[in-house]
Amino acid sequence: MSLKNLHLAAVASLAVASAARAADAPKKSPELVEQGKAAYAKYCTSCHGPKGEGDGPAAKALKPPPRNLVTQPMKEGAPGVFQVLNTGVKGTAMIAFKHLSESDRWAIAHYVDGLKDAKK
Repeated sequence: MSLKNLHLAAVASLAVASAARAADAPKKSPELVEQGKAAYAKYCTSCHGPKGEGDGPAAKALKPPPRNLVTQPMKEGAPGVFQVLNTGVKGTAMIAFKHLSESDRWAIAHYVDGLKDAKK
């Protein structure tokens, strides 16, 4: 297998894995969003701020600064947020949150995805 074909196979397998993950996403519910809000308050506000605007107390010390989740929502919605919680973001202070349960990561993902509605 050529290097190009090997690369294409790796990209395809990652796309399939991401699609499978999105298919496993729990359905958004008020209870799940409330669970996400509580977990967000505990794990995310220090960087992203209480409203998701990237203005938490730790934000001033971070380069690059944390994402404003209200004005810069993930295009992929909750599945994209879930992926970031799984892998972190290279070159930033955003670590992977694999230490949280999958349920908490999906709950945070659904909560964060709803923050974009605050700008309307």
